[in-house]
Amino acid sequence: MTDSTSPLIELRSVTKDYHTRAGAFPALKGIDLDIYPGEFLGIIGKSGAGKSTLLNIITGVDQLTAGQVRVRTNGSTLDLAELTENEITLWRGRNLGVVYQSFQLLPMLTLVQNVMLPMDMSGLYHPRKSRERALALLEQVELSEHVDKYPTQISGGQQQRVAIARALANDPPLIVADEPTGSLDSVTADHIFNLFQDLLGVERTIIMVTHDQGLMPRFSRYVEIADGELVTNGREQ
Repeated sequence: MTDSTSPLIELRSVTKDYHTRAGAFPALKGIDLDIYPGEFLGIIGKSGAGKSTLLNIITGVDQLTAGQVRVRTNGSTLDLAELTENEITLWRGRNLGVVYQSFQLLPMLTLVQNVMLPMDMSGLYHPRKSRERALALLEQVELSEHVDKYPTQISGGQQQRVAIARALANDPPLIVADEPTGSLDSVTADHIFNLFQDLLGVERTIIMVTHDQGLMPRFSRYVEIADGELVTNGREQ
C-alpha cells in the first residue's frame, strides 16, 4: 500500500537553463513542488511558460541545471540526477505511463499491438499475458470492438483512448499527460478528461499539462506556471 502522506515526487529549487547564441535562457527558475500519491495535479500555463519543460524534468526526460528531483519507488527514494541513463529508462518503463497530445501510436500496429508494446519492451509480462491485459485495457476504455483495427481506422478521440490504455499497460503508479485534450473537440475532450478522473486512486497519481484554465476546478490540485516560475499553487474545493 502506498503511503499517501509522503510525497511521491519532490522538486527542490529546480532550475533549467537552455543555452543559445544569445546566452543562457532560464526555462525554470527555482521550482519547489511536492506531488502526492492519488493526486490529479494540473500544471497550467500559456505556451512557452515552462510547463512542458517542468514535465520533462519530473519524468527524467530532460536534465535539470540545478536543484533536486526525488522520486519514491518500491519503498525507497531515488534522486534522478544520480541515476544513469539506463537506470532512468528502467524507472520510467516500470513506474511511468505517458499520454501525448499527438497520440504517438505506431500506424503499422493494430490497437491491441500498440497497447502490448510497453509490456513487451519491459519484459514484465509473458507475451500471452500481455495480450490478455491489452485486451482488458482496451475494454476498460470502451474499444473492445476495435482491437484489431489500425490507428488510421478510428477517430482522434478513440486514438487518445488507445494511448491512455497503452500508458496503463505496465500498471504504473504515475501517469503524465501533455495536453492530451488539446487536439480534440470539446465533447471528446470532456470524455477523455472524465476517463482520467476514473483512473485515479491511492495507488495512482496523474499529472496533466494544459493551457486550459477552465479545467482548474476539475483537478484535485493545480499549479500555474508563468515565465518559468510557479505563480499559483492551489487546491479547488
